[in-house]
Amino acid sequence: METEPAGGDEVSPATAISRWSFRVSQRYQHMLDKSTPHMLQRWIAFLVVATIYVVRVYLVQGFYIISYGLGIYVLNLLIGFLSPQVDPEIHNLSEGPTLPTRGSDEFRPFVRRLPEFKFWYSIMKAFCIAFVMTFFREFDVPVFWPILLVYWLTLFILTMRRQITHMIKYRYVPFSFGKQRYDGKRASPTDSTSISTD
Repeated sequence: METEPAGGDEVSPATAISRWSFRVSQRYQHMLDKSTPHMLQRWIAFLVVATIYVVRVYLVQGFYIISYGLGIYVLNLLIGFLSPQVDPEIHNLSEGPTLPTRGSDEFRPFVRRLPEFKFWYSIMKAFCIAFVMTFFREFDVPVFWPILLVYWLTLFILTMRRQITHMIKYRYVPFSFGKQRYDGKRASPTDSTSISTD
């Protein structure tokens, strides 16, 4: 008859794997958190990954269906990135806060449905997965790629036209370029408004 160790020093393989995966996910999340403020470096890294993927597809002369699926996914992410968090078409804005329509209204920054970091992370992950898929011949479905390209461009143009129409109709701009700053100019004597200084 076997007895268990007195101190409970034995760790089951499932527990060890669980602890290891928790440590790995914790370090991965820490690395992502540290990269959040470095927007330019993140997008440069994405351009490098995207270039590697494009060169790989060009050299292999295949995997066009993966590229098409990747393009559709990126287009979907782009729509989320350019859309407001609260869609004025769906929600009745008279019930809640609205975007400012006059100069005297309070400035409220544009809040995206898909934040920049999540947009970057999703697009980076998609390109990495698509790159790995190019090493498996099962995913290389023979297609006539110019038709896929024309179809994707048509879809892109129609989607962007609808998005721009939506922006114009509800008067929002999905890009903000930092805080509004005082430009340092003094008001002219004829100006009726006075500038208060602290």
